Amino acid sequence: MDAGLVVLILLIIAAVVVALVYNRLVALRQTTRQAWGDIDVQLKQRHDLVPNLVETVKGYATHEKETLEKVVQARQQAVDASGLKDQAQAENLLSGALRQLFALAESYPDLKANTNFLALQNELADLENKIAAARRFFNNAVAEYNTAIEQFPAVLLAGPFGFKREDFFEVAASERARVEAAPSVKF
Repeated sequence: MDAGLVVLILLIIAAVVVALVYNRLVALRQTTRQAWGDIDVQLKQRHDLVPNLVETVKGYATHEKETLEKVVQARQQAVDASGLKDQAQAENLLSGALRQLFALAESYPDLKANTNFLALQNELADLENKIAAARRFFNNAVAEYNTAIEQFPAVLLAGPFGFKREDFFEVAASERARVEAAPSVKF
């Protein structure tokens, strides 16, 4: 066999491998971006719901201005956040402020019985479940993408083609501690 033909065949094989690896990385990056888009949609819905919730609570808890202001400020920070880390941090603050708001509602029986408040609370709980599911999907996509760009032979191509590690959408340490400190059930 001619040496030129062997080199040509090896170059074709190398080009096919490069194309396959590149296309896989592009697909994984797109999956990660789509997963972030899914989270973003859910977060925007939550941001839209918060003002209605605050207005409903205002009517019952007029002297709880500080808590309501914290919720409004946290929502605005979440709306204004850019970048994954800033967004995650702002959303964790908003989650904490909303928890305070619902804790406050426990002190107002009329508010707890208000159908509008209950509907908003249920809608928010549903959104929180959707956000959690979207976050799990996103973090799984990020893990798969990050793993792919670190594996051979993709590691040789990732840097030169601009593929960079993605950050996870993480729960704040305070939120994690709250989950880990679940109440115990005793009979």
